[in-house]
Amino acid sequence: MLGILGGDDRCPIARSLDVLGEKWTLMIVRDALAGATRFGQFHDSLGIPREVLTARLGSLVEGGVLERRSYKPETGRTHEEYVLTEAGRDLAVVLLALGGWADRHHPSPRKPLLSFVDAESGSPLAAAAVADGETVVPRDRIAARLTREPEGSIR
Repeated sequence: MLGILGGDDRCPIARSLDVLGEKWTLMIVRDALAGATRFGQFHDSLGIPREVLTARLGSLVEGGVLERRSYKPETGRTHEEYVLTEAGRDLAVVLLALGGWADRHHPSPRKPLLSFVDAESGSPLAAAAVADGETVVPRDRIAARLTREPEGSIR
């Protein structure tokens, strides 16, 4: 799977997009973060074709974002559910940042369907860059730096 979109496995953005870059994928993660675990829940929420949902769930399992588990209700047959892994739960910060970006640059006049809050206090959260484990760095001071290794070098 690695390298499909970015071509160079040294780029963390390209590696992320290899797992998360398909249409609907982050919406599935959003719903999983909000508590969805069953195929029907994802399907009802998103309204995407079943075959697309099946493919996306499979790629999220393959990419280590979701884990497929079997469960059997007291009455009925065995079903599959999709549970976030640690890697999947880590995407909450990514979706928090994406949502903040949309609120700042593409706001909606309607009330949002999703918000991120502190589970203990209920306070709304915002994504932040933190240096040295405690200092919040303003967005205008965040710099991306590409590192290039000389051709033919071995790591």
